Amino acid sequence: MSKQSMREEAERLIRETMEKRNLVIKQGSTRIDAVCGKCGAPNRLAAERGAARVKFTCKNCGHRQETL
Repeated sequence: MSKQSMREEAERLIRETMEKRNLVIKQGSTRIDAVCGKCGAPNRLAAERGAARVKFTCKNCGHRQETL
């Protein structure tokens, strides 16, 4: 199955489901896995829709920074 045919099949299934069950599709916040620039610890952040950069404080060392 090609990617285009898979997309068309997924869109068709979503349309049918929305007609049958009143399915509502919502877009939520984005989850970002960032790495601290000072200590290298992994941090998981929640960014609002459309936000390009998110300010956060490292959970391990407390260093304040922004995501890229």
